Amino acid sequence: MGKKLVVVESPTKARTIGRFLGAGIQVQASMGHVRDLPPKSLGVDVNNNFAPNYELTPSGRKIVRSLRQAAATAEDIYLATDHDREGEAIAWHLQEILQDAGKAKFHRITFHEITQNAILKSFANPGVIAEDLVAAQQARRVLDRLVGYQVSPLLWRHVKKGTSAGRVQSVALRI
Repeated sequence: MGKKLVVVESPTKARTIGRFLGAGIQVQASMGHVRDLPPKSLGVDVNNNFAPNYELTPSGRKIVRSLRQAAATAEDIYLATDHDREGEAIAWHLQEILQDAGKAKFHRITFHEITQNAILKSFANPGVIAEDLVAAQQARRVLDRLVGYQVSPLLWRHVKKGTSAGRVQSVALRI
């Protein structure tokens, strides 16, 4: 059996899952999102189909360094982030970042409970990243940024400095 790397979102899950899988499989945590839109600019190319310009987060830099080292020698990488739109996007970002670190084959696994049976069952039935969920998260994030950057300054001028237009999740989901 070749070297396996499992990436989950939280260190608590990493420890628990590591105990279920044993010493032969390395389990690491991404600590959530490792890439995002830049904090000090729009980060969306409005002239190119609203393409997002992602960059590593400050915490993501250190985590990605460790993940890339592990990925360099792995034969299989299991992306075991949460089974929701955000988790799917995190898995997609991780695959994008790690795919050239080595020659590993990527697998997407999900589970709804942290039990040995559920974890082993997910390894027996790996899948691929759900691109529609990634696109949904990306659309929500871009809309958040566009609305926030356009509306928040208006609120500062006409309501109160520091007021935020907030997230547009409900609007994005409606669209």
